[in-house]
Amino acid sequence: MKTIRFILPMAALALLFIAFNTPPQDVWEVPAEYENMKNPTNPSEDLDIGKALYAKHCQSCHGKEGYGDGPKADGLEGDLGDFSSAEFQAQSDGALFYKTSIGRGDMPEYTKKMPDDEDRWLIVNYMRTLGE
Repeated sequence: MKTIRFILPMAALALLFIAFNTPPQDVWEVPAEYENMKNPTNPSEDLDIGKALYAKHCQSCHGKEGYGDGPKADGLEGDLGDFSSAEFQAQSDGALFYKTSIGRGDMPEYTKKMPDDEDRWLIVNYMRTLGE
């Protein structure tokens, strides 16, 4: 009986610890090296290329205007984001480059589909126009 009186409170404390120390699943941790990365491209140049790459690789899930309402969106798990929102636009270019490059969950990694870093930076630049 003494063992049960000891184990039950300890188990309850362990569950509370796990519940309050597990980050929400929607938090997308970006390594500091990417968070602070500077965009090597000119954001006002080659927007047509960025738009074309976005249409080819991103639009089917994220939608034409970046609202997360593309034709494939309903079949995906998680929040696809709203690229026009202030919260999205407040992210650093490096964070967007990281997320666009590495992916997670249903978001594929694009370093193989688009091995040229500049292409992914051009998509970042185009995504910035969706907040205007």
